[in-house]
Amino acid sequence: MLRLPLHDWHTQRARMFEFAGWEMPLQYTGIVEEHLSVRERVGLFDVSHMGRLRVRGNLNRLLTKDISSLPEGCARYSCMCNEEGGILDDLVVSRLGEDFFVVVNAATRERDIAWMETHGLEVEDLTFRTFMFALQGPLAEGTLGKLCRLPARRFTLLEAEVDGRKVLVSRTGYTGEDGFELVGPVEEAAEVWLKLLEAGREFGLKPCGLGARDTLRLEAGYCLYGMDMDERTTPLEAGLDWTVDFGKDFVGKEGLVRQREEGVKRVRVCFVSEAIPRHGYELAGKGTGAVTSGTFSPIIRKGIGMGYVSPEDSAPGTLLRMSVRGREAEARVVKPPFYDPAKYGLARRV
Repeated sequence: MLRLPLHDWHTQRARMFEFAGWEMPLQYTGIVEEHLSVRERVGLFDVSHMGRLRVRGNLNRLLTKDISSLPEGCARYSCMCNEEGGILDDLVVSRLGEDFFVVVNAATRERDIAWMETHGLEVEDLTFRTFMFALQGPLAEGTLGKLCRLPARRFTLLEAEVDGRKVLVSRTGYTGEDGFELVGPVEEAAEVWLKLLEAGREFGLKPCGLGARDTLRLEAGYCLYGMDMDERTTPLEAGLDWTVDFGKDFVGKEGLVRQREEGVKRVRVCFVSEAIPRHGYELAGKGTGAVTSGTFSPIIRKGIGMGYVSPEDSAPGTLLRMSVRGREAEARVVKPPFYDPAKYGLARRV
C-alpha cells in the first residue's frame, strides 16, 4: 500500500483506511466536525494521493474542454474520454509555460499516463516527488495570506514561497468552498504542513480526512470518479456537458455528437431524503435507476445523494422511490448544491 509523505504524522492522529491503493486519513476528530470546520471556517487536507503530471504535446486532442488558448497561470476542469465518449477520467489542467500541469484521480493515474503516451504525449509523473495539500473554507484566504501571495481568482495559479519554500498555489478545490491547493517538493512537505496549521490556528483550522472531503464534495454536488461516473458514463449523462466544446476535435467527439442527437437514456440527478442513501440503492420513478453516492448532510441534516435515472424523472421536484434495505423511502430531486448558496460555498464571496 502506498503512503503519504506525512504518513507518520497522520497515523499518530487519524483513523486510517485504504483508498485507491493508498493508506489515507479517514478522520481525525470526526467527519461531521471536520466538515463543519470547512463550511464555516477552514480545514486542511493532505491530498498527496492525487496524481500530478507534467505533460507536453497536443493534450487538447484528448480533452473535451478546449485548452488551445488557455493562458499561462490559468486552469480548467475537463473530462478525458475514450473513443466511444465514455469518461476515462476528470481532471484539472493548468498551463505552465510550454507544458501542462495536470491533476488526475489517484485510481486512474497509471491508466491516464498510458493513454496520454499512446497518443504521443510526453508525460512526467511528479506524484511521488511532490506533496499536495488542500486548504479549504471561507477563512482559507486569511490563513494562507499570512504566509504567501495568493491567486486572485478561481482557477488561477502562481508560484509562491511559504517560509522560503517554493510552492505552486492554485485557487481550486473539491469542497464547494473557496480555497487553495499547494504543490511542492516532497522533502519540504512537513515544514509547509506545520506552517499551514500554525497560520490557521487563530481561525480554528482543523486537519481533515477523506471522510469529510467526500461529504463536502457530495454536498456541493460534485462527482467522484469511480462512483458517480466511469468509462461507461458520458459527460452528457453525468451532467458535465458544460465541459464539452463541440467546436473542436477530440477523442470521443463522434460518440458524444451521436448521443446529443439521439438523446441520453439516463442522467445524473441529486436528491434529498429522510433516509440516508447508499451506493447501489434502487431509485424508481417512471423508470428505474440507482444511487451512486449518498451520505448524511451535516448542513441540512438530511440524507443527500446522487444517482442515475431516466430523463423523464430528472426535473427538480420529482419524487422518486428509493429502496432502503427492503423498505421504500421518498427521494426528491433537487438542483445542487444541497446547502443555501447565500450562506455557504463560493457564491457568498460575491
